[in-house]
Amino acid sequence: MSRLPLRSRLTLLTAVAVAVAVALAALACWAITRDQLRGELDRSLRQPDIVQNTQIADTLNTRGCLPAAPKPDTTDPADPYTFITTSTSAQVVLSSGRACWVQGHAEIPVGAQDRAVATGQATDALHTVTAPGGGKLRVYTFQARINFQPAAISVARPLSDVDRPLTRLAWVLLAVSGIGVLGAASAGLVIARTGLRPVDTLTQTVEHIARTEDLNVRIPVTGQDEIARLSTSFNAMTAALASSRDRQQQLIADAGHELRTPLTSLRTNIELLERSEATGRALPPEDRRALLASVKAQMTELAALIGDLQELSRPDAARTLDVVPLHRVTEAALERARLRGPDLQLVADVRPWYVRGEAAALERAIVNLLDNAVKFSPPGGEVEVRLHDGQLTVRDHGPGIPAEELPHVFERFWRSPDARSLPGSGLGLSIVARTVQQSGGEVALAPAPGGGTLAALRLPGAPTAPPGELPAS
Repeated sequence: MSRLPLRSRLTLLTAVAVAVAVALAALACWAITRDQLRGELDRSLRQPDIVQNTQIADTLNTRGCLPAAPKPDTTDPADPYTFITTSTSAQVVLSSGRACWVQGHAEIPVGAQDRAVATGQATDALHTVTAPGGGKLRVYTFQARINFQPAAISVARPLSDVDRPLTRLAWVLLAVSGIGVLGAASAGLVIARTGLRPVDTLTQTVEHIARTEDLNVRIPVTGQDEIARLSTSFNAMTAALASSRDRQQQLIADAGHELRTPLTSLRTNIELLERSEATGRALPPEDRRALLASVKAQMTELAALIGDLQELSRPDAARTLDVVPLHRVTEAALERARLRGPDLQLVADVRPWYVRGEAAALERAIVNLLDNAVKFSPPGGEVEVRLHDGQLTVRDHGPGIPAEELPHVFERFWRSPDARSLPGSGLGLSIVARTVQQSGGEVALAPAPGGGTLAALRLPGAPTAPPGELPAS
């Protein structure tokens, strides 16, 4: 079944379901009809004109007690002694067990139930017997008195009166069931083709995308059923994939552009050193030291850029969020910032605050904010850091950021025209925004009152660690 196409499976399942339903309905119809016909047969044997007939004694007295041998020609309706239908046989059963034929075509065997009724041990009996010819007879025996002697009258009808109509009904039901199953299979095929047409469209679109890698293809959405929801979800997925691919290509292009400058400078400096060694003309010691310092700075810049790219490429699923003491993370970031700007004054006011996040990523984000503040602060300037009620602010007294540039500060590789001559990759604030977003917080940059820039970072948390959870070190 699993190897068949979905359309064939739906058609087959529809045909099977209809076949089972039709078979059960036909079986129920046949069983109800059988019970009704047999009930009618039993009621016909108990008709009052048979049970209450008082001419039987006169019949037997006139004819005498004849042997129990049927005489077909005596059941003529014109016979004044015929009191039941021609398909019915009747006989008298005496208390001695002897049977006297009255009318009919079939010979009725006398059984124990008939003798019990004839002797007065039972009032009546309804049962089925097999005639000497092999046919089945339905027999009803009731009490009677013949010449003031106890006796019984047995009235019988062949079960073929019921079985023949039942057989014809069975063939009719079988034919109708077959026609119904074929019609259901045809209807199921039409329904499957119509219902799966949107799925065929979706399949063709997926195959087209797999073949051409064209993520701009969209599936037309009509209605609000499951197929429409599936088409909408697929369109959303392809749109997300297209956006992700565009961002990836943009990241590669931007990374290549950012890597080209330090690599070109590094290559130039190394070629100068190599040419000096090849020509035998040594560079002045001061120039040589300057070249080596430039090479070292460029290597450091490349390492920082590669680290930033690795940070941005990490999937969100790879991160585990623990309880982190944000105040301790901030203090560690301040120690690192003091090493990078020893001539600056870092004024800190840090209060306890516990958040859920990744300690190393949060420290890197805070270091990036401090690096920006240190980079744009004047020599001997002051950087103010405060952590109160889950809000961390970093304020510098530099030139500030123009209002038209604020919407772009968290974009990857974006650098203001004034900062392009300074070290950096343009990824620091992007890493800050991503880290804060993963911890459920928000970050923003704004002009500070009196000049400079104010970076505000807010993370949900509490001033004390949750009970039973140890903060990550």
